[in-house]
Amino acid sequence: MLLHFLSSSSASSPLCPRFLLHPNPPASLRFLAMSAAASSSSSRPVRGAAVPVPSLSADETGAVADEAFQRHTSPSLRRGGAGVAVVWFRNDLRVLDNEALVRAWAASEAVLPVFCVDPRVFEGSTHYFGFPKTGALRAQFLIECLGDLKHNLKKKGLDLLVRHGKPEEILPSIAKAVSAHTVYAHKETCSEELFVECLVRQGLEQVQITQGGTSGQKKSPNPRLQLIWGATMYHIDDLPFTVNNLPDVYTQFRKAVESKSSVRNCSKLPPSLGPPPSSGLDEIGGWGAIPTLESLGLSVTKSEKGMHSKGGENAALGRIHEYFWKKDQLKVYKETRNGMLGPDYSTKFSPWLASGSLSPRYICEEVKRYEKQRVANDSTYWVLFELIWRDYFRFLSAKYGNSIFHLGGPRKVVSKWSQDQALFESWRDGRTGYPLIDANMRELSATGFMSNRGRQIVCSFLVRDMGIDWRMGAEWFETCLLDYDPASNYGNWTYGAGVGNDPREDRYFSIPKQAKMYDPEGEYVSYWLPELRSLAKERRNFPGASYIRQIVPLKFDGGNQKKDQQFNRQRRPNMCRRR
Repeated sequence: MLLHFLSSSSASSPLCPRFLLHPNPPASLRFLAMSAAASSSSSRPVRGAAVPVPSLSADETGAVADEAFQRHTSPSLRRGGAGVAVVWFRNDLRVLDNEALVRAWAASEAVLPVFCVDPRVFEGSTHYFGFPKTGALRAQFLIECLGDLKHNLKKKGLDLLVRHGKPEEILPSIAKAVSAHTVYAHKETCSEELFVECLVRQGLEQVQITQGGTSGQKKSPNPRLQLIWGATMYHIDDLPFTVNNLPDVYTQFRKAVESKSSVRNCSKLPPSLGPPPSSGLDEIGGWGAIPTLESLGLSVTKSEKGMHSKGGENAALGRIHEYFWKKDQLKVYKETRNGMLGPDYSTKFSPWLASGSLSPRYICEEVKRYEKQRVANDSTYWVLFELIWRDYFRFLSAKYGNSIFHLGGPRKVVSKWSQDQALFESWRDGRTGYPLIDANMRELSATGFMSNRGRQIVCSFLVRDMGIDWRMGAEWFETCLLDYDPASNYGNWTYGAGVGNDPREDRYFSIPKQAKMYDPEGEYVSYWLPELRSLAKERRNFPGASYIRQIVPLKFDGGNQKKDQQFNRQRRPNMCRRR
């Protein structure tokens, strides 16, 4: 997401945004983490050492990627186009199953891949509360994704042109320099991205391209922007209803697509995607360079704890191989997915899905291949179940537009929220006095990741026990998460805050109950809060005076409702379900 609209108009209103930029940002659920607690001690993180994900060697990762590319390459593909096509990479930083890239190749004689380092994304601020738009951890992950994309494009006969600036300014000038007839890109659904698409299209309409020598110049049509759907497992054209008629209940959506739609096969690649344009590159300054953290004004201290996810398509393909085939974890995914500690309780695919380094259709193909070669069970299905949730949030963002960013959500729920800065900062920094909350928030700050279970718990605590404006939490996640994408992030937060499109998704997560169920021996909290390690295992989540003072009382504690002066939601108490 770039910059949200400042508009109270309906979701179907035309694009008419006001940008809210903060040039100097302050320093300081079902959430789709594709998360899943492996019982093997080998999957546990070692204290004092970050665990790489995937844990394969560079050679093994490269071999896995080469094999995947080979399976998806077809020598029989034929090229019938002419001229030059530009591919504008956005949140689709991959070569495998990238339909925009393949269609650009088929419709041209030369392809120019381009990535724009948009300052609104990398240097801007979140819409309401001015947090950094892209935190240093995600920026580093995206830099690695770009490096890997460039590597894989070169192996296919191309390269990646990188420019720092706004796409609506860069792409028209590039199209003019190389006389491109079309700019291909993947379609997005949220307002900021849609606005940039609109500006790019308008910019291309102003480009004048001439062909022939000075004596016989001929004006060509303006380059056009060709947008292609490619972000979901189920294609938008294959849904059994229009987006405007999308069911407001996930189960209804899932049952409909499972019974009436099918997942398309991954697109095949030609042996070579080259060549790049033979002229025009010098005019625009050559290929450019992938940015560094320093060039973006960012820095990061490498965590010695938790997980370190490596960016890039090859790492994504390596992780699928490692989780499905090498460690054989797919068959137990449903049993382990609610874990919080270690690399293998869940797939950890979400950062690569969010950056587009990994295609959801490729995951689906690998699940089906695993089911044929090894086993098909509830766990193998559940990975697809979670991918359908991801699809659902993407389609909901198209249906409801900006309302997923508004305080009242798609249903325009009227509620009283606090924006108490001290309370919010205690949550943000992991200083609430509740070990399960604090451990999760410290993991997020250190690694850019948090488990699916953890995200639901910290969301519930922020909005229900603290009574804090849910958008503050959503925007902090926007800053920190490696796997941030606007549709999933804000869709999940509206659900967690009880303002989502489905009024039944309104749950309270009891911290004592969650701690007893999912961290009964306090392994997770003592990993991130080392001051608790000396306590007896059963006391680590309930340390009393051995830990910092609790910042607020719980709304529900052991079934007893407590008064909460800051949380005055305008709804009947029995509409909030406890977990």
